[in-house]
Amino acid sequence: MLREWEDIHAGAKGDPGVLSTEINHAVGEDAVLVHHVFKDADALVHYFSTTATEHMGPLNEVAKPELHLFRGTSIPATAREAVLAKNVPAAFGELLFGYVKEDYRRPDPESAIMVTAKWACKPGDESQLEDLKYWWQRVGTDAFSIEEGLLRFEVYQVAGEDALIIHETFESSDELKFHLSKGTAEKYKKDIDEIAEPEAYFFRGPVSWTIRTYSKFLHLPATYSSQGSNFTQPGGSMSDGTTG
Repeated sequence: MLREWEDIHAGAKGDPGVLSTEINHAVGEDAVLVHHVFKDADALVHYFSTTATEHMGPLNEVAKPELHLFRGTSIPATAREAVLAKNVPAAFGELLFGYVKEDYRRPDPESAIMVTAKWACKPGDESQLEDLKYWWQRVGTDAFSIEEGLLRFEVYQVAGEDALIIHETFESSDELKFHLSKGTAEKYKKDIDEIAEPEAYFFRGPVSWTIRTYSKFLHLPATYSSQGSNFTQPGGSMSDGTTG
């Protein structure tokens, strides 16, 4: 599986529409965590029509996809159709609100930790999506002032579901530890837990054992990975930050 993904990584690096790509090995699992940043929707469609299509057969023989999370300011139908045509589980999130600090400076990959999660409302007679949005907005509003090391905070609404995708970038493991144990995650998790459940949490970066302990204590369905094979186009990307 890793060999096949390394071939995919090589193809992605040669695609001008792929601004950033990572193939990371999941800690303690026979799995990989893949992260791509595409220039635009057309670049995503091109990738899934070429590189992804070329490797789909061999990859399916040795592995199965668990979840694809897509996030952007908008994700047109053509992009969604290109992904769903591959018969993979996917959630498409369009930006609701958030912030990015330090003028999009790219965080240090040796210490920064990226967290991407999907939260779905608990089933009931009425949708609780508006309440879920409210509580995550409270998280972001408070974190902006009391968590200096939370450099990026974004909330995306999942198309066709009562669910949100949350994406956060922490400057270091210490900043993430504060967030989970004393910061806004600790402050608002009980409120969020009343109306929603986390479906998946993906941590990318040098996550310490203490962070893993906190995330287990908080009952987060987490997958951890350190940066593996990676490539970023000169100048970086607005999603991962800019270099130079």
